[in-house]
Amino acid sequence: MGQSQESAETLGLRALAWLVGNDDLLQTFMGSSGVSEADVRAGAGDPAFLGAVLEFLLMNDAWVIECADALNIPGTAIGEARGALPGGEQVHWT
Repeated sequence: MGQSQESAETLGLRALAWLVGNDDLLQTFMGSSGVSEADVRAGAGDPAFLGAVLEFLLMNDAWVIECADALNIPGTAIGEARGALPGGEQVHWT
């Protein structure tokens, strides 16, 4: 079952806070996405940016597990939240 956009945004914000607290991973995110610290602060209120944060975490199973453990949520919740935010819709090729 999917999440509402509101709960997905809340989870995205919590994941962003976790990411900001992880200096090495935050630098990796900023380097791979090209965002600045100001962009990260401004993005906290943007559902599409929060979706990008979740998308980034989903690139590595270890990151998903670390974040989910820290937030005390199932790892699947991160993918579900990503699907509820802008740009996270599943693509159907047929």
